[in-house]
Amino acid sequence: MTDKKPELSAAMRNKPQSKIFTKNPIIGTKFTLAISSAKGGVGKSTFATNLALALKRIGCKVGLLDADIYGPSIPKMFGINEKPKSDGQKLEPIIKYDVQCMSIGFLTDQQTPMIWRGPMVTSAIKTFTQKVSWKDLDFIIVDMPPGTGDTQLTFSQQIKMDGAIIVSTPQEVAILDVKRGIKMFDKLGVNIIGLVDNMSCFIGDDGKKYNIFGEGGVKRTADEFQKEFLGEIPIDPEIGKYSDEGTPIVEKIPDHKISKIYLNFANKIKSTYL
Repeated sequence: MTDKKPELSAAMRNKPQSKIFTKNPIIGTKFTLAISSAKGGVGKSTFATNLALALKRIGCKVGLLDADIYGPSIPKMFGINEKPKSDGQKLEPIIKYDVQCMSIGFLTDQQTPMIWRGPMVTSAIKTFTQKVSWKDLDFIIVDMPPGTGDTQLTFSQQIKMDGAIIVSTPQEVAILDVKRGIKMFDKLGVNIIGLVDNMSCFIGDDGKKYNIFGEGGVKRTADEFQKEFLGEIPIDPEIGKYSDEGTPIVEKIPDHKISKIYLNFANKIKSTYL
């Protein structure tokens, strides 16, 4: 009896092989955390900026990467109106509030639309993850764009992401996209740290709770997909006010009730990873 291996058919020999992606960490960082939603307009950038500042406030070294190429928000929310320096090889992150920041919005005029196809977006993301001199960071917080497209795939397949936090309002139309985002991260092997119910309600001067976008949708989704529910952030006009002024609420009023919620999230993350 011979130990001859069976010959492969022509169809099997010509079958395309699945591509194996090597996930590399972002140089200069310990942990990469994505803030995602798969839905626009749910306060994801506000969450990312305030979480970064909360982590900084409890003693972590933090970077903030604005990966939303088509709609960068970090320049406005951090009040940054300058371009990053470069030595011809790498870009230097702009430091504001002791947070190292990078955004496509630093490199273009504020009102210039980014009319780019997918490969150009992927190239920009690679520049921000491979050609920025991030320095000794405990965490880099990545503000992801809406959807489940090129940016999400680039990060999930090529960047060693240590976790993702999914932010949503409780509104059903937002939850539909969140469910797609959960399935995407699960399929791509990205750990989901948990879900946050943002703009969960409005508490009036009378102390009454108003569920403007519905109630409990994010918690139900977390339970459905067996993910951790991290908590709620109510609507507060001062959140938007200070973000528009370029000084997010955690930096402006660290003892504000909303700031304390972010500090609680930050302490959970720090105790988990450091």
